[in-house]
Amino acid sequence: MALETMSLSLSNSAMFSSGVVEDDKKQEAFVFPKFVVMGHRGFGMNMLQSPDEKMKFIKENSILSFNVAADFPIDFIEFDVQVTRDGCPVIFHDIFMFTQEQGVIIEKRVTEMALHEFLSYGPQKDGTNVKPMLRKTKDGRIFEWKVEKDAPLCTLEEAFVKVKHSLGFNIELKFDDNTVYGEEELRQTLDNILKVVNEHSKNRPIIFSSFHPDAVRLIRNMQRSYPVFFLTNGGCEIYKDVRRNSLDEAIKLCKESGLQGIVSEVKAILRTPNAITRVKDSKLSLLSYGQLNNVVEVIYLQYLMGVEGVIVDMVKDISEAIANIEVTNEDDCEDDDGRKCQIRFREERKKVKISKDEITLLTKFVPKLLQQ
Repeated sequence: MALETMSLSLSNSAMFSSGVVEDDKKQEAFVFPKFVVMGHRGFGMNMLQSPDEKMKFIKENSILSFNVAADFPIDFIEFDVQVTRDGCPVIFHDIFMFTQEQGVIIEKRVTEMALHEFLSYGPQKDGTNVKPMLRKTKDGRIFEWKVEKDAPLCTLEEAFVKVKHSLGFNIELKFDDNTVYGEEELRQTLDNILKVVNEHSKNRPIIFSSFHPDAVRLIRNMQRSYPVFFLTNGGCEIYKDVRRNSLDEAIKLCKESGLQGIVSEVKAILRTPNAITRVKDSKLSLLSYGQLNNVVEVIYLQYLMGVEGVIVDMVKDISEAIANIEVTNEDDCEDDDGRKCQIRFREERKKVKISKDEITLLTKFVPKLLQQ
């Protein structure tokens, strides 16, 4: 699964400086040359409340996590970028940073910190850890951010400099769901991110993604060099902004804004598989994320359904399983009922032999997973 041969530039590939491109919102078709695997926050997210030690192995969104992921046959890492008060893009998922001082829990918004304060949390490069990090879960519980292999926080620039160059970056533009952003504030944040990308990207494969509808629209207008994907949970949760509440709304936003694809919660795809056809008919690429992507059988099913890539936590297990999937180019590939089994990649139609029993098994397997 060598990434060096993967070109991820759009057809209009000249590098634009940050700023609005005086151009229409023509949608430029984009396809991945093969099924792609992306490491979630590097080698996988940290779930500190989980009994599974794999979810507490390496500090997420760290240079260490990125480079460990790069040792496996994956194509991209996905990570979250926010911008500090003094304009520096940093890599961190949570909106708030938590620590404890003299027995009192302290929380600070990442975007309200200066860079030096942000980097002062957690383990330092000199081995000290004056401000140990805590994490608050969605249900309000607070856990010590304790992993087997800890690592310092990092900036976006560091990731470009220190991570294996052939590894692609899926840069998630992170914003607070509970904050209303003005267009100028969004534009300034994106401009700071683009400055780093434009200076350090070189030929690294890059895509931008975000759950924020206006952020993806703006980043698309501000540059034409890299694909932009809209992140959606496809209705698994409901938001005030209706653009976030279904795959059909995601398709509509992408078409109106000239985006290149959708990254959907895998449950939404499995619940409404016909949406895959609507996505493809709209000339959009489709990736998925979610905890079900740590189940090999679910990855395999998406592969058969035409999903073009997955974001996973179990990087080792999933990447090795995907590497063993074989695709053939035989002219004839039919099941026992004479129906052809086809998967579309790039401009070709490559066919894979799948037995009726395999399809039946996978179809029965999915509803049980959706109840989790």
